[in-house]
Amino acid sequence: MNLIGTMIKKGLEWKAFLSQQDRDPWQEQQEQLKYILRTARHTALGKYYHFEGLLESSNPLKAFQRRLPLSDYDTMYQRWWHQGLRYPDIFWPGHPPYFARSSGTTGGAPKRIPVTESMLEAIRSVSVAQLTSISHFDMPEAFFEREMLALSSHTQLEKTGPHREGEISAITAANIPSWFENVYRPGPEIARIADWNQRIERIAEEAPHWDIGVLNGIPSWVLLMLRRIIEKHGLNTIHDIWPGLQVYTPGGVAYAPYRHKFEEVFGREVIIMDTYLASEGFFAYTARPGTLNMRLATGQGTFFEFVPFDQRGFDEQAELLDDPVIHTLNEVEEGQEYALIITTVAGTYRYLIGDTITFTSLKHTEIKISGRTKHFLNVVGSQLTEARMNECIQMLQQEQQLMVKEFSLAAVEGEKDKWYHQWVLGYDGPEPPAEETIASAIDAFLSERHKNYEVARRKSLAGVKVCLVPAERFYDYQARDRDRGGQVKTRKVISQEAMRAFLAFMDKQ
Repeated sequence: MNLIGTMIKKGLEWKAFLSQQDRDPWQEQQEQLKYILRTARHTALGKYYHFEGLLESSNPLKAFQRRLPLSDYDTMYQRWWHQGLRYPDIFWPGHPPYFARSSGTTGGAPKRIPVTESMLEAIRSVSVAQLTSISHFDMPEAFFEREMLALSSHTQLEKTGPHREGEISAITAANIPSWFENVYRPGPEIARIADWNQRIERIAEEAPHWDIGVLNGIPSWVLLMLRRIIEKHGLNTIHDIWPGLQVYTPGGVAYAPYRHKFEEVFGREVIIMDTYLASEGFFAYTARPGTLNMRLATGQGTFFEFVPFDQRGFDEQAELLDDPVIHTLNEVEEGQEYALIITTVAGTYRYLIGDTITFTSLKHTEIKISGRTKHFLNVVGSQLTEARMNECIQMLQQEQQLMVKEFSLAAVEGEKDKWYHQWVLGYDGPEPPAEETIASAIDAFLSERHKNYEVARRKSLAGVKVCLVPAERFYDYQARDRDRGGQVKTRKVISQEAMRAFLAFMDKQ
């Protein structure tokens, strides 16, 4: 009998039961906003926007929305965050001990996002909430005695003045609670190895000594790790070495395009519990069986606002309107796509994070990530969202048997004022179909399924071009100035200049 596992399971079931008693997400949201304003009222930013007065008003929420403008990264960093690199009490009490370097999916250089002690505590709180929700999946007692393997960026954080810098996955891995260390793998020694290949090799060497029940990490990098373990030990599937593996928590990118590849390396069914962990915070997680949708973390350090991702909030180029419609949690609708705005315990205020989400269940406060505001290709009116792009990838997998692991896309100008969509597809597996065949399949699929694309094809969009490259070459280009693994994500939509540089790199190989 798994006595410890039985005790843990019963404890989690009781904690899950208590956490759901009288839960009111909108009440939690109002409390979070007041807590943030109260805690930050004596900072430079809090004094500038007079947080004391906002708290004393008859309607703190409306006063907050009137007083503070919407912001983006450039606004927050240039005006407030960069001062926090040198001075305390700028946007949150004290010095932020960390700055997270984001993966920069929407632009050039990685961004630097403050990570406060309050944010680390909030991330731990959401992590515990997700752990607690595992009790809803009716796991066997033995599962609760197994270990968790989290594939993060390396945890050698760079010391810069009064703070350290690194990717958010590395920061959280470097701050795991002491009670978790006994079940956390690969452990601090391996996690500190900066070289990706060396780190994966050490994980593969140690794999037989571990009893992994949970995997965590971005799908593309986790797949590479699992395949190396399988190759090194001559396995058929990863379950040959970890028979108790039952849960995978992806994050960072959509899981659906990777589903088929994971089914190849898994020897049996694995529960997928999605997560929404960004450099700015841990916002949502899968909390119940039968869905990949995620419960919004309404009571753990973040106040959310939502801008409809349509003509009420954005123009045709996906640029935010000067006076957009803005909703709070009590005003949202199921099925509507929203751009997410966050105010957090890291000193982030009314910040347009760049992600779009859709509410799938108001009853359960559940969302799914639908894309990025800047992962939106509309140079000639084709209006391709990330969701449409992912549909194309799934079509290629099903109809062309092309296993696409990563992709990037750009609108590139051709002759006579005509444009074309240039795709670079990083594939895995056997020799793929001809590039012309794949280009025609994408063009036909979008023309049939997407009215705006079909209209663009009759005007300024000349067609589709495709460059097929092995996934490893795709990653080689991506890793030129960034570490592999962790929270490193592929830029889906890039400029035509970046695309030409990408293609030139491929031509040299």
